[in-house]
Amino acid sequence: MSSETKIKSLRAAVVYGGATCQMDQLFNVTIVKSMISAVIKVMLIRASRERYTMAAKYANNSAIQNFIEYLKIPSVQPDVNYDECVNFLKKQAASLALPIKVYEVVPHKPIVVLKWEGIEPKLPSILLNSHMDVVPVFEKSWTYPPFSGHIDEDGKIFARGSQDMKCVGMQYLEAIRKLKQRGVQLQRTVYICFVPDEEIGGHDGMKKFVHTSDFKALNVGFALDEGMASPNEEFIIFNGERSIWQIHVHCPGRPGHGSLLLPDTAGEKLRYVINKFMDLIEQQKKILDSDSKLTIGDVTTVNLTQIYGGVQSNVIPEKLTVVFDIRLAVTVDHNKFESMIKQWCKEAGDGVTYEFEQFNEKVECTKTDNTNPYWVAFKSAVDNLNLKLDRRIFPGGTDSRYVRQVGIPAIGFSPMNNTPVLLHDHDEFLEADVFLRGIDIYEKIIAAVANA
Repeated sequence: MSSETKIKSLRAAVVYGGATCQMDQLFNVTIVKSMISAVIKVMLIRASRERYTMAAKYANNSAIQNFIEYLKIPSVQPDVNYDECVNFLKKQAASLALPIKVYEVVPHKPIVVLKWEGIEPKLPSILLNSHMDVVPVFEKSWTYPPFSGHIDEDGKIFARGSQDMKCVGMQYLEAIRKLKQRGVQLQRTVYICFVPDEEIGGHDGMKKFVHTSDFKALNVGFALDEGMASPNEEFIIFNGERSIWQIHVHCPGRPGHGSLLLPDTAGEKLRYVINKFMDLIEQQKKILDSDSKLTIGDVTTVNLTQIYGGVQSNVIPEKLTVVFDIRLAVTVDHNKFESMIKQWCKEAGDGVTYEFEQFNEKVECTKTDNTNPYWVAFKSAVDNLNLKLDRRIFPGGTDSRYVRQVGIPAIGFSPMNNTPVLLHDHDEFLEADVFLRGIDIYEKIIAAVANA
């Protein structure tokens, strides 16, 4: 228990103790209060020292200070200005004596790439990818300002992006710094890539970049990207992702006055469509609940996210639209699934159609067996570190899907265990010691895969 927690308990004891003394008249309340007040003063001093000691502990740690400097850049969606991030990364590249290039497939959407050339640069390279942008914040719900990089008395670093995923980008750089300081030379060239707009789908970032001649010139053989925190001892790795389908189903119908009972209305058709999707949701819940080994990434999820249409409350609308966010499990046959949706629309009534807001094609998972030499090297490194791995399918979407789509194997991994999952949440934090250990882990992994 921290000193501040103990102080709160003592203050509560003053109130309770005072009331008890007054009722029983067994103690001198004034003396009791004075004694507890004195204790509180001592503990306040101790708490202040704890905060100072923790801040001082990391004050001269350049890796922590670089991380905090990066976290302080408010690269928050929407409409991010990436200039500060680019300037920061240019400074990091200079400190590492690494060349840096900034690509703009889309204006004002920079893709920053640092290069550590290997002994055999003709070999397929290693890509270490991370994104610069972060999601919005509700500042009033944060204990500390979300772009402060505040370190509390427990060594927790609070900031948006501390888990998702500025931590990983900095761990790459700091691991390479340590390797270079030890005079290590790697066989393969390593590219450290910082991309924009991942938090809004990566459409103007990695999705377009992988199809450019600049990306092809990197000759990437294997990529690492983000994972997520693990609340237990295991480290989670992701070798695949579900396909994202966001569908608008349009239901036209006969309009009229709200007082009538008309056939073939938009509302009737809408109800049929919604019921079909809701039945699918219940089916997938049962599958997930039936096997404790399954995680959310192993099933198809469907969520109704929007309904729109109509003009006013007493007019039967001529069209209503419902929107579903669907994440297809990697085992789903896409053609069969879309045929099922077509059939539901046909059954709902005349004129019911659908269109995609987002459509991800099926992408094969990265192999995690002896046929993948990069995986063998990765697994060997983590085994030597005695790390326990939990392999999963990523529940959301990352830039790894675009890399895998062009035939490059990719693993999602963020070295954060015994850490609550706080990506996109209030009070996102990462313990400083967890961050530092992650650098050591990446140091071994990067060396292993780059020498595979």
